[in-house]
Amino acid sequence: TAILKGPEDKVNLTCSHTVSSYDTILWYQQSAQNTALKLIGYVRYTSPTVEDSFKGRFDVSGDAAANKMAYLHFPKVTEAEDSAVYFCAASEAQCFTIPSLLYKNPL
Repeated sequence: TAILKGPEDKVNLTCSHTVSSYDTILWYQQSAQNTALKLIGYVRYTSPTVEDSFKGRFDVSGDAAANKMAYLHFPKVTEAEDSAVYFCAASEAQCFTIPSLLYKNPL
């Protein structure tokens, strides 16, 4: 779906899925200037997280576990890079730690 918006316009995108075990919905941006997928943020259960590089420009919300829906909000379109393709993806939350990053080894 193509959405045409002008500067200062608000944009709201919706993503939903039907996989019962998936409790996280992620939002990605792919701009014409940089075709790499950049993680904007995600909703795990009902807890939203926005990556530092997108804070202040985007908000995420929703309930990825019960309602299986998440929203991406642009309070206002301000940058040329906002003209992009946006993707959402759903997954099971996975938590892990890397012990070597948790402790400093004395030298």
